[in-house]
Amino acid sequence: MLHPLDCKLKNASHLYENSYYSASEKAQQMHAPVCVLTQETIERGLSLLCRTGNGLGHAFVKMDLKNNGLNDIAAIGSYPHLRFLDVSNNRLVDLSPLASLTQLLWLKVDNNAVECFKRQPLAQLTYLQWLSMAMNRLTDLDGLVGPALESLNLTGNSIKKVAGLQSSCFANLVTLELRGNQLDTTDGINLPNLQQLYLAQNVIKRLEGLEKLERLTTLHLRDNQLDTLNGLSSNMKCLQYLNVRGNAILDENALQCLALMSKTLRALVLSDNPLVETTDYRLNVLILLPQLEQLDKDPVSPEERTEACEKSKVKLRNI
Repeated sequence: MLHPLDCKLKNASHLYENSYYSASEKAQQMHAPVCVLTQETIERGLSLLCRTGNGLGHAFVKMDLKNNGLNDIAAIGSYPHLRFLDVSNNRLVDLSPLASLTQLLWLKVDNNAVECFKRQPLAQLTYLQWLSMAMNRLTDLDGLVGPALESLNLTGNSIKKVAGLQSSCFANLVTLELRGNQLDTTDGINLPNLQQLYLAQNVIKRLEGLEKLERLTTLHLRDNQLDTLNGLSSNMKCLQYLNVRGNAILDENALQCLALMSKTLRALVLSDNPLVETTDYRLNVLILLPQLEQLDKDPVSPEERTEACEKSKVKLRNI
């Protein structure tokens, strides 16, 4: 059997379109006729013929089973060579038939009815690098493991806490998407190797535990309930992009923590906060972040940078 690590996963997300269904479409899905996975459905979904490990045989390694109304995929266990699997837009609760697919590198389970990670077979999928379980019914992360995971998408569930995301279990994770859940804090994400973190459309009021994210380059917090950026840490030495659009930040005093990353931050989005209506909003931000290249959607102009520098000198003289 071909060793799965010989099959590169870089840029694998292009294999399937990442789309989410509307509420009406999901309602139709949930009332679709229940059916089990048949051989005919399997044969329609198989593709990407590859050589097996001994070099003497071939096997299909990609299977597309989305949009079939499935609630039982037991028959999939007969295809242990699979590396890429899409079972999105079905009615799955139980993923245990995937336990024998130990070669999986890429798995998409979006728009199903999975309620928890406990008793699911993720521990057996030791080579899995890309996992998306967006738009399911998850409420916590208990039982989630992923020693080889590089990208994890849990958008659109009902997750309230992220306790359990420890570096010992997710040493390779670099991208985490938790948009559209019910988080009220950033605490619990203990992943020093994480690079991109997407937390938009939660109910986050507090920034906590971010000092552990030393390699984070992108932090997306749009449409939450933050009134201050206290909690940003000087340990975040790689942060280049920060989006806090659509929060409740009132004045520049709430931004003082940004000075801790003034040497690295290159793009900042603050639009749709009360702060942006204040006088000299852009200049005051640039005094804190003189290296900033883009504020909201507009590049920082040389004139703005010069004016901010002069205003900063005046402030220093008046101290």
